[in-house]
Amino acid sequence: MTHAYEALTEIFDSEGAKEYLGEQVSIATHMLQTAQVARDSGASAELIVAAVVHDVGHFSGAMSGLDLMRGHDNRHDAIAAEWLSQWFEPAVTEPVRLHVAAKRYLCATDAAYYDQLSDASKYTMSVQGGEMSADEVAAFAAEPHCQSATALRRFDDAGKNPDAAVPTLADFRAEIEALDRTVTSPAAI
Repeated sequence: MTHAYEALTEIFDSEGAKEYLGEQVSIATHMLQTAQVARDSGASAELIVAAVVHDVGHFSGAMSGLDLMRGHDNRHDAIAAEWLSQWFEPAVTEPVRLHVAAKRYLCATDAAYYDQLSDASKYTMSVQGGEMSADEVAAFAAEPHCQSATALRRFDDAGKNPDAAVPTLADFRAEIEALDRTVTSPAAI
């Protein structure tokens, strides 16, 4: 079985250079900057890895990120979480699965949040269901990974800076491999 880091390297080195849905950075740059913001905030290794991988569903789904920009929800959050579950536990995959819902939740619960979104994020939110209803807010708040997902969402919003330094995937290799269930632990040998 291919380990997570190998699979991610292939994606980042190929499709990662593509445009990121109307933003001023590539999708790989976005994910790497998001992970750096998470690391700089003191986030857990699980949340840092979730930040590195949160948008891989734009690559692995039946619909591309461009389909999302054409008005069709590509469900990249669910697709990514499912694909990533072959390597990672829910502490990584659930914030990924919930990061779109977290955007909708934050728009419903934080009056200033919507105005902080990029124009592309405002557009995609409308395609992804818009602001949550009161019932959706209550259901989301009851999710075990609600706090991690909202933290990931805020890291996501900060990871779109064309002037910021861009780490490499190798900068996050230790965290990725430490959480990858398919990597044999040296202690187990």
